Amino acid sequence: MPSLRTALLQSSGRPGAVDENLKVLDEAAGRAAEAGAQLLVCPEMFLTGYAIGDAVPRLAEASDGPGAQAVADLAVRHGLAVLYGYPEREGEQIFNAAQLIGPDGAALANYRKTHLFGCFEQEWFTPGEQSVVQAELGGVRIGLLICYDVEFPENVRAHALAGTGLLLVPTAQMHPFQFVAESVVPVRAFESQMYVAYVNRTGREGEFEFIGLSCLAGPDGVVRVRAGRGEELVIGEVDPEVLTASRAANPYLADRRPGFYGSLA
Repeated sequence: MPSLRTALLQSSGRPGAVDENLKVLDEAAGRAAEAGAQLLVCPEMFLTGYAIGDAVPRLAEASDGPGAQAVADLAVRHGLAVLYGYPEREGEQIFNAAQLIGPDGAALANYRKTHLFGCFEQEWFTPGEQSVVQAELGGVRIGLLICYDVEFPENVRAHALAGTGLLLVPTAQMHPFQFVAESVVPVRAFESQMYVAYVNRTGREGEFEFIGLSCLAGPDGVVRVRAGRGEELVIGEVDPEVLTASRAANPYLADRRPGFYGSLA
């Protein structure tokens, strides 16, 4: 089975400026497609910006809203799938969400962040209630989490048990928590035997200083590609054969004894 070439867009775009962010995404999608990527992953809340304060209600939209339509159009135009973060509105509730759009423009999966971080998120967002959201792309089972979610090993293990081979984690990781990008994410990939694409924002937004360091970590715990601290597009390979071989060599999932873990729930 061929590899799934995956591009990670490390960028904060322009917070509060949806049209400008769509232009950044369009340009990045063009570069990713020229490099042979089949999937482009953007950071948390990329469509609107993260540190947008009381603009959250105004900029939030439905999962099939104008932002989704614009992303679908550019996905079709460039012939690749796109995962982007945005504030999702459903009635009076607003969720910190991420949506995967296929290369044909179809919505493949929509995930709402289940573990909200800090006062800003807890003020504006409702936590999601579905822990495992997946889609199939290029012969790989894709799973979705957002930022803080990946710091809970239970979340990643739930994906592993559901067959996720590539976990996409749009994030807004800030100083001084760079050890999550540097150490926690590769360990999560190894202990749950999957690829993890962790895609961060960069630069200062309001009170937050985002640290970049986006990466694609493999099931052997080795980082395939790593961005620096600035705006960057990096591309790595998700190889299903490596995934199969790694799971055979590191049988954590097969050797589990769930009867001992009841207290965790």
